[in-house]
Amino acid sequence: MSSLITTVRNKFLEAIRSVNPPGRWKILVVDEHSQRLLGSVLKQFDILEENVTLIESITSHREPQPQFEAMYLLMSTSQNVDRIIRDFSNGHQQYAAAHLFFIDGLAEHLFERLTASPAEPYLKALQELYINFWAIEGQAFSLRNPGSFFNIYSPPRSDTSFKPMRDRLDEELRFMSKMITNVCLTLNEYPYIRYYSPTHHAPLGPLRPHASTRPPPPTEPTGRWRTNLARGSDARAYESVEGDYVAKVLAFMVQQNLDEYKKANPDFPKPSDPPRPRGTLIITDRSMDTMAPLLHEFTYQAMANDLLPIEDGTTYRYKFQTAVGAYEDKVATLSDADNVWTELRHMHMREAIDKLMADFNQFMQDNAGFKGEGAANLNDMKDMLANLPQYQEQREKFSLHLNMAQECMAIFERDKLPAVANVEQNCATGVTAEGKAPKTLVEEMVPLLDSRDVINTNKVRIIALYIQHRDGVPDEDRRRLYQHARLTMAEQDAVNALVYLGVRISRQSGDKDTRRKIKQKPSNEEEYELSRYKPVLRTVLEEHTANKLDPTLFPYVKDSPSVAPAASSLRSSPAIQPAVSLRSQKPSWHKAARGASTQHDTRQRLLVFVAGGMTYSEMREAYLLSKSLNKEIIIGSTHAITPKQFVDDLKVLELGGVGSKALPNGLSETNAPARPLQEIYDQKFFTRDAPPPQRAAPAPSPQPKQEKGRLMRPSPVPSFAGSTGSVNSSTYSEKDGEKKKKRGFLRF
Repeated sequence: MSSLITTVRNKFLEAIRSVNPPGRWKILVVDEHSQRLLGSVLKQFDILEENVTLIESITSHREPQPQFEAMYLLMSTSQNVDRIIRDFSNGHQQYAAAHLFFIDGLAEHLFERLTASPAEPYLKALQELYINFWAIEGQAFSLRNPGSFFNIYSPPRSDTSFKPMRDRLDEELRFMSKMITNVCLTLNEYPYIRYYSPTHHAPLGPLRPHASTRPPPPTEPTGRWRTNLARGSDARAYESVEGDYVAKVLAFMVQQNLDEYKKANPDFPKPSDPPRPRGTLIITDRSMDTMAPLLHEFTYQAMANDLLPIEDGTTYRYKFQTAVGAYEDKVATLSDADNVWTELRHMHMREAIDKLMADFNQFMQDNAGFKGEGAANLNDMKDMLANLPQYQEQREKFSLHLNMAQECMAIFERDKLPAVANVEQNCATGVTAEGKAPKTLVEEMVPLLDSRDVINTNKVRIIALYIQHRDGVPDEDRRRLYQHARLTMAEQDAVNALVYLGVRISRQSGDKDTRRKIKQKPSNEEEYELSRYKPVLRTVLEEHTANKLDPTLFPYVKDSPSVAPAASSLRSSPAIQPAVSLRSQKPSWHKAARGASTQHDTRQRLLVFVAGGMTYSEMREAYLLSKSLNKEIIIGSTHAITPKQFVDDLKVLELGGVGSKALPNGLSETNAPARPLQEIYDQKFFTRDAPPPQRAAPAPSPQPKQEKGRLMRPSPVPSFAGSTGSVNSSTYSEKDGEKKKKRGFLRF
């Protein structure tokens, strides 16, 4: 099966290889964002292998290199366009020529600014790569925008806050829609688009209907007897706000982006050989399933990210035992480059440990000439690993996953997770492991809430799941649960904040049950008692594939597979910059040809986007369902979330994110009017130019030639240490808190 990481990597490599200067060698000029994107899929060595003699940051002071042509790989910001022009203005010539590659689409006015500038004679090519997203796994992508959770769900503080918060959310969604469009263009997909339109709650956050964000009411006195069409556009616009759910607004924006790109590029999507059926993009949001981010999961990846201090789902620090028995600190990167990780990550922890030991024993027999019974448990394996100094790489891989598995199981026992998870599963599924209604739920739950061995975060998760199971509880019952659990005010706020995700938490005696149209269906497959709950997303994907998904719950934006494409007037939405069409009358410019796809997987694609965060259990389902449904399922989100992060974000949701990791200062409240998309890009990808180097007194240098080439690192983050890095990743040092680094570096 093709990998999203491989697709992105190939697109970068095709762009680099398309620049073939007469002198063979070229210079690569990057900005901070493009450098990180590039480093997430390519190692520095891979780039230098493509006849790149030097990598420079466009924000740094660069010595002129007029003997080399340069490839600019940049975000499409006004600043970067001005920097390109500055490189070839006022009698200055930074390079022999420039080949421009923009990570995202270039706005028309910036294109015109380039063509009318003194730099124009030096510009040999321009290409828009549409690759502005993070491929974090073979079938998963992220926008790395955790702050969007607060933009989408934080309630406006007052009546005057609705309009500015709605404007900020519209900006956020336009930016999101562009990145989702980038994924579709990278995959050469022009998909049908469906979106989640719930019926059991009104739109959330700033999208909640309010007088300040509604269009003016219609002038007609009454409309009871008239048809909806006859009532006029004013009445329909006034009432359409009631259905402006976040997934709907986002879906219409993505459709508009794709339609405009199609209009400017009639040959999109390019036909594939053999042909692939047209895919579908399903856009939903976190409110569709508020159970999944709270449950303890016991598959390897989900459990490890829940219980261990793994940063961004990839970086894990642990103690490694060397051949002499000493322990040293190691930093590991959990990525698709680690075959042990990719084989184990979706297995239940028990099966993962069994496979880890079986693979280890097989490795010992095949490579180490080992004679004996092999490792019978994790401790045996740990002792034997210390005696394999000659197999460094494989030894470190096994040591990493041994360490992670041991840590997970230790926490599993220490935090009483078997009992905690049993209550969680009964709440989430509504049945016990025997398939009966959980009549003793309170009796099982209260001792856990009273226990000092159960950490408070787990108590928050139990109470939040219980309230959802009961579809809300009386306020007095909720207060007693908080009292039993001894929750702090912030922890109580986390449970109470579920109301901002459409969950009913307070219930009176006469209230009827909330009628949800989509629920988890019982599974026929063998399952572990503590892993019975399956994310709602699984049901959605299965029902969509079987053509059983309720079209009122998941409407299509435009055409659907069963209906012939027809002209459709999209609901008015914020103006989006049109796709750029490069001028054919400029013979010195060309749009580089899109490389032929090297993959041969012709299964229909099913793309899923979860606004507000996706769980590791939902990512797992994308892989498992790809096999069972015979589809290529790719899941993406604003960010990947762990239960701890979800609870922490809920604590400050009502405060607009103040004190959160993603937005420590909270959402900015400003009454400024809605900004054009280019202004949003310029702000999000703003980088300062480095100060000019101070001229020091000349001093003898032992290696004067080393100064000619240098690699500028615009940020303290390692440049090219991303998902392709070895699992035994190198340790990076940040000396004296320096933010910019220079390193001498050979060229050819």
